[in-house]
Amino acid sequence: MNFPETLRTTRHSRHLSQLELALRAGTTQRHLSFIESGRSHPGRTLVVRLGESMELSLRERNDLLLAAGFAPVYPQTGLDDPALQHVRSALGHILTGHLPYPAIVVDANHDLVLANEAFSLFTDGVADKLLEPPINVLRLSLHPDGVASRIVNLSQWAQHILDRLPPGDFRDELAAYVPYVEPGPEHVGFAAPMQLRSPRGDLHLTTTITTFATALDVTVAELKLEAFLPADEATAALLPVVTSPHLVGMNTKRRP
Repeated sequence: MNFPETLRTTRHSRHLSQLELALRAGTTQRHLSFIESGRSHPGRTLVVRLGESMELSLRERNDLLLAAGFAPVYPQTGLDDPALQHVRSALGHILTGHLPYPAIVVDANHDLVLANEAFSLFTDGVADKLLEPPINVLRLSLHPDGVASRIVNLSQWAQHILDRLPPGDFRDELAAYVPYVEPGPEHVGFAAPMQLRSPRGDLHLTTTITTFATALDVTVAELKLEAFLPADEATAALLPVVTSPHLVGMNTKRRP
């Protein structure tokens, strides 16, 4: 796909008119029209502004630059690189501070990068094959040999996960693990709590997701920190009992 077509397709996917995008990017609709028709070729600075204005991810902005014939601007550094020591340190502090509640860090593929000790709440009793690196936390959650057998509201939790995924083979795989149930009047989408059986009793967990909003590195920008929190007082009382107050650093990605 050439650059004019890439830009036009991306703009349409963001539901932006030429005028809206031009105003955001600090150019004119006429100039943008010339670019999309191939009559004009933008400089690198304008391509970067267009990517920012369409709120593309850093990876998508690099792809837009490549389509326009420019080298990528945003680096993609391995998380184990010394340059990202400050990021690993910050994540470690956050994971430790969230104890005794579970917290994890995942990458763009939903593969586990780091977790605190309380994550054992989800890994106890699951099949060894699901714990082989890289551990995909969505597959771990919905696979019949994973956490799924202990999730009381599995259909609701599964829909909460599937609603966040784009169409494709991975979504189809996950959907096949759980019988589809038409969402009822109690379906609350992303706010769905997980109801998890544990040796001490049923736990009701809600989640928050944190990202590095100002990151200028593709790897860091794609990291997501998901923290599990008690959704009621009974769960808050049980969690310190079923978890251990120690941090475990888990880099589960296979290294080349």
